[in-house]
Amino acid sequence: MITRRTLTAATLAAAAMPALAQPTSKPLVIAHRGASGERPEHTLMAYRLAIAEGCDFIEPDLVLTKDGHFVVRHENEIGGTTDVAARPEFAARKTEKVIDGEKLSGWFTEDFTLAELKTLRARERLPQLRPGSAKFDGQDVIPTYQEVIDLAKAESRRVGRVIGTYPEMKHPTYFAGIGLPMEQRLADMLKANDLNSRTAPVFVQCFEVAPLKAYGLVGKARRVMLVSQGPAPVDVKSAAGIKAIAAFAEGLGPEWPLVTQIQTDAPVAGVPISTGLVDAAHKVGLAVHPWTVRAENAFLPKALQRGTSPATHGDVGVILHGLFAAGVDGVFSDFPEMAVKARDYFLSGKGRWTLHPPN
Repeated sequence: MITRRTLTAATLAAAAMPALAQPTSKPLVIAHRGASGERPEHTLMAYRLAIAEGCDFIEPDLVLTKDGHFVVRHENEIGGTTDVAARPEFAARKTEKVIDGEKLSGWFTEDFTLAELKTLRARERLPQLRPGSAKFDGQDVIPTYQEVIDLAKAESRRVGRVIGTYPEMKHPTYFAGIGLPMEQRLADMLKANDLNSRTAPVFVQCFEVAPLKAYGLVGKARRVMLVSQGPAPVDVKSAAGIKAIAAFAEGLGPEWPLVTQIQTDAPVAGVPISTGLVDAAHKVGLAVHPWTVRAENAFLPKALQRGTSPATHGDVGVILHGLFAAGVDGVFSDFPEMAVKARDYFLSGKGRWTLHPPN
């Protein structure tokens, strides 16, 4: 079993800046839905900003349209990320559905053609937490995955470094159940873009085991199994579970607290401690790309929050440092510029980068 280390207070204090071995290669910075802390998520403007901030990969979540096109939205329900609710011509499309066991009310991509979706405008999903991003509401449209691939290739040429894409198959079992299977479509798209290989700048990720296995039968791009802290199809707290993932995937995408835990008790509150998951995954050949590091107090442990506003940015550098010190191969962040700074600071041997330097 992989267990959290039992440490004394003195050991915890010494671990405030873990002095672990440097990684053999530079950890990737994966822009989660683009620079989604600063621009409406899953828009070309969010991806362009992330690339300008130095990310290595941009992440598009893939859902399907009625006519079988991959579009980029976090969920197939788009009431919270577009202006569809304000469009009278689509009022009758509002409906209720059960998606992976959850009853949802809203508008769903599979009920629209691509042409119809292209008439909508994207907006910030969390305007109270991210008012700066909300200022860009209405300025961009829903992109297709092909447009994201084209952007990554064009920007790679422009900036002189490879920018990859990191697509997630969203609700693939649900989509297969309504006659829109994802795996072959995705494989065909990657083949058409010369991305069908283990060395191509692309990772295919999913929270479901069967679709990842199915994708492996038709495509060659590297696969990443996503796992949250809650119930998961594979137990990553056991060596057997990790070994099982290595049989059908090249990478593991755990929720970040599964990799590093932030101490909550005095006198060492705020210290990041590795759980040992990265070492266990590396032993069976899995890369580890934890998700998702966000800067706002609303997403941080109490020990790392600053001030009282949920929107204020806290001591996110502690989490990033803890992940890099644990030996991760990459990290997802809504704020890629912060992740790049923290990574480069860590690799320089200077210790922990902080968003709030002391006066």
